[in-house]
Amino acid sequence: MSAAVAGVAEPAAAGAGVSILVVEDSSFNRLVLRRRLGELGYTNITEAVDGVEGLAAIERGRFDVVLLDLEMPRLDGIGVLEQLHAARGAAPPVIVISALTEMEGIVRCIELGAEDYLPKSFDPPLLRARLGALLEKKRLRDLADQRLALLEAELESARAAQLSLVPHDFEKIAPEGLSLHAAMIPARQVGGDLYDAVRLAPGLLLACVADVAGKGAPAGLTMARTLALIRSTAALLFARSGTPPDPAEILAQANDDLARENESQTFVTVVLAILDARSGTGRIAVAGHEAPFVLGPGGPRVMTGLTRQPPLGAMEEYPYRSDPLSLEQGEALFLFSDGVTEAEDGADGFFGRDRLTAALERANQAPAAGIVRTVLEAVASFAAGVPQADDITALVVRRG
Repeated sequence: MSAAVAGVAEPAAAGAGVSILVVEDSSFNRLVLRRRLGELGYTNITEAVDGVEGLAAIERGRFDVVLLDLEMPRLDGIGVLEQLHAARGAAPPVIVISALTEMEGIVRCIELGAEDYLPKSFDPPLLRARLGALLEKKRLRDLADQRLALLEAELESARAAQLSLVPHDFEKIAPEGLSLHAAMIPARQVGGDLYDAVRLAPGLLLACVADVAGKGAPAGLTMARTLALIRSTAALLFARSGTPPDPAEILAQANDDLARENESQTFVTVVLAILDARSGTGRIAVAGHEAPFVLGPGGPRVMTGLTRQPPLGAMEEYPYRSDPLSLEQGEALFLFSDGVTEAEDGADGFFGRDRLTAALERANQAPAAGIVRTVLEAVASFAAGVPQADDITALVVRRG
């Protein structure tokens, strides 16, 4: 009975489809390795006589394993690994070929990313075991990379869907007498920031910024749900009365829906304003959110005296209240999420309100889009490439 019939793979099957690069300056060692590998079923073998040729071969082609000699002319094994390590690319796994007297070099190679080492005796059982173990690790790593790539694609799709939910045609939305601009930069994970701007009537604007506690799909879904609740509630209240709805009533109704059976304890902080373009007056309600700024002739100032209230979803039937809002000609209202003030610089520092105030001072007289751009550029400069931990959202309404 053959080995295949007995359920044991034929030797040739073990190396089927496996591409191996042998980097070894000794022609005798290359010949022995090729024979040993052939006996184990590995026939797709490329040879290089030193590290320079080895790096060139790696750049040209794809290899599943590299058998790398430690001592070679022109460029030795440590030099090859140093260049592969510095490149930080998708280098193939490496087994170092070494003599027993080269243990210090072997340790250095392992530190540089080599997976294992092989004595120059090229003992067939040991060669089989180490190649098999390394190829299995590579298979699992490739599978993990594939799944990570799929996950990244799904996250990118979710981020795009998140951005598609918020408005972008600000000229069409803003009533005559007001200018409007907003931007949201989602973090790497799908997050829960949102902004919205709706023209409820020819001269009536609703503007809000909100932030869902948490990250990932649950926060993204809650964000979409909150956006729909605010829009539908505002439209329904306006249709019923024909008068500007009170932001407090909008928040109260949205809160009751979000708080009902909220087993995940997901909360939403919100700042919601409704403004009459002709008079510049309206109402604003803040629920657990950052207090907005007003930009005017005296420079930016934080709105004070606003009613302190819990975020949406915390408790049903909470009696939310709103406060008066007034913008003079030339003044601007700046709404933002805590992703702005809590942006990090990688050294345990936060962007904070002082830096935000300074950025708003520089853009005090700028158009709405210029204010948003100045703030986002200031945050990006402060973070200096540090991965973004939270969504960053800013919205500006300027009168006149």
